[in-house]
Amino acid sequence: MTQQGIGARLLRKEDDRYMRGRGEYVGDIRLPGMHEVAFLRSPLAHARIRAIRVPPALRDRVFIAEDLAGVAPIRADTALPGFKSSVQPVLAIGKVRYVGELVALCVAPTRAEAEDLAAEIDVTFEPLPVVHDMLQGRESSAPLVHEHWGDNLFLTATTDVHFEAVKEAVKAGTAVTVTREFRTSRQAMCPLEGRGVVASWNSRLGQLLVYSSTQQPHIVRSGLGECLGLDEGAIRVIAPDVGGGFGYKGILLPEEIALACATRRLGYPLRWLEDRREGLTNANCREHHYVLTAYADAGGRLLALDCEATVDSGAYSAYPFSACLEAGQIGSILPGLYDFPHYRCRTWSVATNKPPILPYRGVARTGVCFALEVTLDALARKLGIEPTRLRFNSLVRPEQMPFDNIARRHFDSGDYPEALRRAVDAIGLDRIRARQQHGEPDGRRIGVGFAMYTEQAGHGTSVYAAWGIPFVPGYEQCQARFTPDGALELRIGAHSHGQGMETTLSQVAHSILGVPHDRIRLVHGDTGATPYSTGTWGSRSMIMAGGAVAAACEMLADRVLEIAARLLQARHKEVRIEGGEVVGPSGRISVAEVARTWYRRPQDLPSDVNPGGLELTAGYKAERDSGTFSYAAHAATVAVDVTTGEVEILDYVVVEDGGVLVNPMVVDGQILGGTAQGIGTALYEEVPYDAQGQPLASTLSDYLLPGPAEVPEVRILHMETPSPYTRFGQKGIGEGGAIAPPAAITNAINDALKDLGAELLVSPVTPRRIVEAIARAGVRPSGSDTTPPVTPEAEPQARLSGTSGNESSLASRGPGSERSSPAARNAQGIPMAGMTGASE
Repeated sequence: MTQQGIGARLLRKEDDRYMRGRGEYVGDIRLPGMHEVAFLRSPLAHARIRAIRVPPALRDRVFIAEDLAGVAPIRADTALPGFKSSVQPVLAIGKVRYVGELVALCVAPTRAEAEDLAAEIDVTFEPLPVVHDMLQGRESSAPLVHEHWGDNLFLTATTDVHFEAVKEAVKAGTAVTVTREFRTSRQAMCPLEGRGVVASWNSRLGQLLVYSSTQQPHIVRSGLGECLGLDEGAIRVIAPDVGGGFGYKGILLPEEIALACATRRLGYPLRWLEDRREGLTNANCREHHYVLTAYADAGGRLLALDCEATVDSGAYSAYPFSACLEAGQIGSILPGLYDFPHYRCRTWSVATNKPPILPYRGVARTGVCFALEVTLDALARKLGIEPTRLRFNSLVRPEQMPFDNIARRHFDSGDYPEALRRAVDAIGLDRIRARQQHGEPDGRRIGVGFAMYTEQAGHGTSVYAAWGIPFVPGYEQCQARFTPDGALELRIGAHSHGQGMETTLSQVAHSILGVPHDRIRLVHGDTGATPYSTGTWGSRSMIMAGGAVAAACEMLADRVLEIAARLLQARHKEVRIEGGEVVGPSGRISVAEVARTWYRRPQDLPSDVNPGGLELTAGYKAERDSGTFSYAAHAATVAVDVTTGEVEILDYVVVEDGGVLVNPMVVDGQILGGTAQGIGTALYEEVPYDAQGQPLASTLSDYLLPGPAEVPEVRILHMETPSPYTRFGQKGIGEGGAIAPPAAITNAINDALKDLGAELLVSPVTPRRIVEAIARAGVRPSGSDTTPPVTPEAEPQARLSGTSGNESSLASRGPGSERSSPAARNAQGIPMAGMTGASE
């Protein structure tokens, strides 16, 4: 570590322009002659399109499916046995399969005028029965989202490792078991900047130029080429500044394809900016259901897990990650950080009449951590021991590292028990237990909860080749070059949308070449100027792009030393780079002067100098490409008002290990941001759907996001156990903060309510759900004047299965779910105009 290299807590370089309002997002881009686009979207979740009538005077400004002849649909298949393929048309053909699906593209000089055009289009729909719940979708009698499948299952999978053997322990009475049923609610990702696309056709170059708020410009280019039938060389995708991604922007959008096609036909640039209602009705993540049984011996050591997991995958398989990324990972990540001998997991990826599921920050791990860690607390209560004791008994030990777990995940390094010990000490477990004995003056109940996880990051070729999704990451590349005046330019194919890469990758380069940070420039987000990359996802960027930058800078350093040695009249092995200078036995020369000599005074160079000069491309792969495993222990202390169900987070501790931290300040920011999102998942965020498949939270008045008053001061404690496989021991850490909060907070709430016999198993844990759980437990809280009423539509917590008819399952109900949306009330009102996404 140097004062400005790897390990330094540097302020982010990019923040200077952001804080001064000098960032450039898709919404800032203005091209000559540019028109705006609004989409007519389906108001129904499942219906046949009987007719689309466009007023003749508007026909040249409206595109429907028949106008996209020759454009291929979006297809994201996997090679996993039994996977059923879905075909997503760019604009709906024949029928619609979820509320918000694109029906028509409307073009006008302004967005308001484009929305007026959409309102003039008349669509006749024939409503069809709706698959509004994933468990309903598994039933043989369920309506079919894709008729030719014969069922609604994208994929089913089973993992079984010596599971039958645990039954002998159960028969012998030496095993203790608990079974719990969980549901996690569907969420909207809500990045600060929504999606946005600008498309323009350059007739001179014969090139399509697309600006998109995306995490994966090279993948978007590939997808556009496949759908439009264009060579990828005829497409240039630029991702300018991007205001948050979280997985929401790691997808090929039908809007991107539609605008690309329309701009070629019309001859002028087009822009579409997603409004907040479009984003909220496109709720597309986190909806899982689990039935989990955990087994332990009498001494409190985990013996086995048996899980049935169902994922609501929505109507289509999204490109490039497919509909099965979440369910496909559940079986491999459910065992967590624990060492036990018996395991079974069965998963179902279910098609429903909802938007296609996407990998949100943490991907499947948030739901898995919630189910596993809350079940472990229930098991500990049955055993009569502290939940932390069960974990200490069952965690993989540091001397076992590297460790292949029961699901064949290769843990690279770490000390899981030490992380938990530090979390226990920091949160003050003994003090909280003593406090619980005395009670609170205000009558609230105090609880403490813990949760742990591992985060696999930087997944490489072997992992994704086995999954068989449309792309497989290989070597990550970096192009590095010195300019004639000695500045360093780095070009990478990944993209920074909040990770601080302009700073952290500069720190990597500075550690090797000593170039000052103000002389290092990162170029990224432009397929016309950067090497190919699968983009920024899966907490891979510092592992892969960081490794590529290091590899390129080391090769560049060798060339600098070769030239400098000749100029200093020394041998190559006698010179070294130190503080931005090359130092030899009898003198020194700045790296910038070496660059100037190469470019401007070639007559001073020896004739046999390397002709490759000071510009090169280097590639990088980790020594083992199965990924790194960062991990953390989260601890939460909460106060629960048993009358109102309100929860206050009193204290929150994160003990994390991300290997060698390139910039601990940036890491802190990632953890804090992720934890805030995790608190939203735990307590607030939910998009309920009614039995007609209508989303019931389409504004930020209905969809609750945590703010400063809801997010406590999070205390972060760092551990640094280097990975043995990466360039400088770093691990991916971008998603970890969002994984554990739902489990830790729910465990704390259940700890507070355990004497009342109440238990919460659905996220988010809303006040209403808490009050209902207490009422069902039938124990009157001491100090409470009244017994909380049970609302008429409330169902027992144990009944989490899907429902039919006009009922909604408990997990898909929430505050405001009694209110029907206008589209739901008008479900039979045909013909009708569709949704445009316009805000009220």
